[in-house]
Amino acid sequence: MKTERRHIITIGLGIALLFIDLLFFFKSAWFVPLVVVAVTIGWSQYWIDFFVELQRQKNIEIRFPDFVRYLVGAIKSGMPMSKAVTHVSKTDFGDLSPYVKKLANQVEWSIPLHKALMIFAYDTKNPVIKRAIATVIEAEQAGGNIEDVLETVTQSVIEIKKIKDRRKASIHSQVIQSYVIFCVFLIIMIIVQNLVVPYVSGLGAPVGDQITEGIINPLGGIIEDIPFDYTSIPGFISSLTTWFISLKGIFLMISLIQGFFTGLVIGKLAEGQIYPGLKHSIILMTAAFFIITLTQAL
Repeated sequence: MKTERRHIITIGLGIALLFIDLLFFFKSAWFVPLVVVAVTIGWSQYWIDFFVELQRQKNIEIRFPDFVRYLVGAIKSGMPMSKAVTHVSKTDFGDLSPYVKKLANQVEWSIPLHKALMIFAYDTKNPVIKRAIATVIEAEQAGGNIEDVLETVTQSVIEIKKIKDRRKASIHSQVIQSYVIFCVFLIIMIIVQNLVVPYVSGLGAPVGDQITEGIINPLGGIIEDIPFDYTSIPGFISSLTTWFISLKGIFLMISLIQGFFTGLVIGKLAEGQIYPGLKHSIILMTAAFFIITLTQAL
């Protein structure tokens, strides 16, 4: 992903919000949650680009069978392959159109058809199209009829698309259930850390001369919370490191880990790949970080 002006603007907004947070909400309940908001705004354009690229790849994959059908029709009408590609490039194929036009230009510049097709498949960065083009080239080099090969590849791509659509439709309810289950998980974590743990801690007796309020509790000597040291940067880093092994830090880490792997599972179920699940992981982890840190502070 390239860094453009809009990326710089949102990064600037995130930094500005971070300074406002430091000036007006330092040591308040909203300090850490607003840090999450600032970071989210700062990298939101990269996040949006990630989602847009996923959708663009879906659109390219959808329009690829149309391109092949038009190409087969032109070849059946008597056009040679190179002329058919040039003729078909005048048709609008949505997000696939720039790649088709580039393919036609390369053919007109007398670039070998096999090489032009490989460049076309590489430029789209779509695994389905790469496999289809590789199959077409190998079959054509083996002496197969290019029309029959293209029709077979088109039918194969269409069947793959139908299978994906059926899987997505059948798994949609499970995706919703996964989000609901994660929300219930967050609610349970909030209740445990803000109600159950303080109640159990209050049942214990002092250990030696130490006071049980806030630092030492009867939960096997586990540290419930660590106050942050804002007097110096080394002190803050030291307190932050210790905080991660306290109960509140552990609750936050558990929530983030749960959100990350829940998102990957949702992506695997819905798309058949782990990579698209990263968008669900980002959403769940951001929500978990914001909600858990805010409830801990309040």
